[in-house]
Amino acid sequence: MSLEQREIDERTNLTGSNKFEMLLFRLGTAPGSQHAELYGINVFKIREIVAMPPVTAMAGAPKHVLGVVNLRGQVIPVIDLPAVVGCEPKGLNIMLVTEYSRTTQAFAAEGVEDIVRLDWSQVLPAEAGVARGTVTSIARLDGDAANGRLAQVLDVESILRNVMPSQDKQSIKEQIDEQLQGRSVKLAPGTVILAADDSLVARRMIEQGLQAMGLPYIMTQSGKEAWEKLAALQAECDAQGAGIETRVALVLTDLEMPDMDGFTLTRKIKQDQKLRGIPVVIHSSLSGATNEQHVRSAGADAYVAKFAPDELSVTLRNVLGQG
Repeated sequence: MSLEQREIDERTNLTGSNKFEMLLFRLGTAPGSQHAELYGINVFKIREIVAMPPVTAMAGAPKHVLGVVNLRGQVIPVIDLPAVVGCEPKGLNIMLVTEYSRTTQAFAAEGVEDIVRLDWSQVLPAEAGVARGTVTSIARLDGDAANGRLAQVLDVESILRNVMPSQDKQSIKEQIDEQLQGRSVKLAPGTVILAADDSLVARRMIEQGLQAMGLPYIMTQSGKEAWEKLAALQAECDAQGAGIETRVALVLTDLEMPDMDGFTLTRKIKQDQKLRGIPVVIHSSLSGATNEQHVRSAGADAYVAKFAPDELSVTLRNVLGQG
């Protein structure tokens, strides 16, 4: 079941209305439960879904990595997703092949349930203490209906980083310093970077990157929160007779976020007469040529894939006219 050939204009129509498609799947039952809960991943990140092939176990593989498979000439790691989230499957029957941050990996799952089309307003942030960095949000599949179905949207960025930590020995600061070679990224006095990302791991890495560049920032957890912060800052500027450019130098936004996605946030900024001059950089784990072309069509000033701190620093410098 290949999802690679979905038309770009179909994706554009979806994101143009703050909608997206989610793949629903099951991972088995949690300890002490008899019910297999629903989990979800944005369809944009699924390259294909295949029946579970034979897996070659690798000596010294990280915990929860079953091994590797040879999928049409590409050797990719397979992660035991039920084990990661603490579920007991009846069997590992399906393999979800995904693309994140320019890497390809597969997740073993019990079974695929459905593909549903949702509005991002149906997706709410998960409580941090409950999610423990594994679940980024909760999707209300039946909207506001009482006792409606819920699906847990996995924080795949956090899962990948925990299961397969980076082998890069350089710190984020060292990578940025090497790329900029002494050229700093500078903001006008009194201005900040406004950043938005719903992943706990991504927020921490963004903060480390901005701190390494010496850039002041405001961090938010969704497009809606970032938009509300922009509106508040604009109101303050209006009261002072100043322009928003005296407070916000640039917006750095993820794409997949509860309440309001990055596409919608970007469009709202670019369609607002007072805000449209703020540069917007999309910082996303959506990768692959088709997806990168798609995110660039959202109206942003630049796109940079997660998480390459050296690329982020150069992109910010270029967008701010310091390249």
